[in-house]
Amino acid sequence: MRSRFALLAILAATGAVAAPVPYTPPTVGSGNTAIADPGLARPATTPCRVQLFTDQPFADFSPKFFSYAPPAACPGPWQKVVLEADYSVEAGRQFDRTATLWIGGVNVYFGTTAEPSATVARAWHIERDLTEYSALLRSASTGRAELGNLINSTYTSTLFGTADLAFYPADDEGSSASKSADVVLPMSASPTGGTVPLSDPSMQLAATFVLPTNIEKAFLDVVLQHQGANDEFWYTCVPNNLTGALQSCAGTAFREGQLAIDGQPAGVVPIFPWIFTGGIDPYFWRPIPAPQALNFVPYRVDVTPFAGVLSDGQPHQFAINVTNDSNYFQTTATLLLYLDHEATQVTGEVTENTIGAPAPAVTPELTTSADGTVSGTVSTTSSRKFVLSGWAQTSHGRVETEITQQIDFSNVQQFVAPTSAPVAFVQNIVQSTSILSSTRVRGGDDDGRESTTRMSWPLEVDLTIPPAASFTQVGRVRQAYHRVDSDGEKKSVVSNSGEWADTYPTKVGQSGSQRYFSSGPDGHCYSRALTAAGGLLTAIVDGEGCDDHGH
Repeated sequence: MRSRFALLAILAATGAVAAPVPYTPPTVGSGNTAIADPGLARPATTPCRVQLFTDQPFADFSPKFFSYAPPAACPGPWQKVVLEADYSVEAGRQFDRTATLWIGGVNVYFGTTAEPSATVARAWHIERDLTEYSALLRSASTGRAELGNLINSTYTSTLFGTADLAFYPADDEGSSASKSADVVLPMSASPTGGTVPLSDPSMQLAATFVLPTNIEKAFLDVVLQHQGANDEFWYTCVPNNLTGALQSCAGTAFREGQLAIDGQPAGVVPIFPWIFTGGIDPYFWRPIPAPQALNFVPYRVDVTPFAGVLSDGQPHQFAINVTNDSNYFQTTATLLLYLDHEATQVTGEVTENTIGAPAPAVTPELTTSADGTVSGTVSTTSSRKFVLSGWAQTSHGRVETEITQQIDFSNVQQFVAPTSAPVAFVQNIVQSTSILSSTRVRGGDDDGRESTTRMSWPLEVDLTIPPAASFTQVGRVRQAYHRVDSDGEKKSVVSNSGEWADTYPTKVGQSGSQRYFSSGPDGHCYSRALTAAGGLLTAIVDGEGCDDHGH
């Protein structure tokens, strides 16, 4: 599996002195890493900046600690808080690596790095909106940057990072602070942060809290990063009894996170199939990485129906595990609480909970020919619809929250798997994850409010390995992240998609493309499309499609 899905090009070391590479925006003709993702919108006010670390080298597996203190010149509350970070890797040879940032034990960034080439160093820029995490940032704490990296005679490239926080104060013309959570709590490995590894379905990321007694709303932001021989490419896996015949990983092509509160099912975490820049064929991602590869989007679970229960002053355990986890997931989560400031005690109960357990179905349709070649399909499907509802007695009356969610998953793999016959190996994958979430709130100040979120995560992978004396792989990948949020009157759209192709190791037909589109109810529209060939960026097209939205 490693040889087929995580190939490493044979790259020569440059021998240059370790030094950070400055970030520059995408430029046609450049081989530097390029993404179409937009920067975050900013208020008009001048921000106060807090530097977290500057040109920090990452050449080992030790965490790098820093001190955080809120900006004295901008005491808050703030309109917006933005994390900005620039990472780079020297030219040479290096794996993709996992990068995380933590403040007060809370994860504030999670992503992976770009792989270099022998002659091209890479630098990239990431941003994350931390406005909702403002409560975490109001007091001094210890920060932690992790980017485990091996430097030796074979893997030669040091990674570097610089990060700061931009705090945007309210202005004198009536702009106000954005609503942020009142309490931000980490689910991590230690008081300073760190992920928790989950190696099988019985293992959990768990934390027990005694929470405030006036909770109105509660959310959990979850990251489940798939790694290891069986889990990094989980969408290519098959049932355990077919791994040998199909030359694939174990555990089936279904993974899903499960959230429990006090042992009771409380939410589902579908897993976006991130593909890192060393995955499948590293030439695919030069210079354009797969969606979110450098900057993961956490999955948010709404546990507001538990608000009254969580407000009883007793300890409550939150626990996350991964269905069909057969190797290694790096896991973290952040609990966000919104409080009723006019009440000291909120009461309530969960009135309906039909979440239950996942029940994926696997259907192999395979035949074996006389020469031992196994061909056919393996289909893995899961369809879940559930309701979670509860009420909370608040200072502005009884508030009922009902969450309905439909999650449909399908993975169909077509195989031609020869033994010793002169037949090409083929593995073609068509996967889809569709999520429809509807939240209805009755009572209180939001009487009759209803909002919906629709997400679609399609993935297609086509791989052919011809019978030849030397290894050759012909591949194509298509992947997208689509999301639409609506409350009946306002709608926002995000679409991040791309397509990549290559013949490894000759790089014949090497190409890549990404398009990022977003629009919002405030008149915002953003569109950027990138294309690349031969490892170089060939075109940047801005604004396409925005005229269709009246902007």
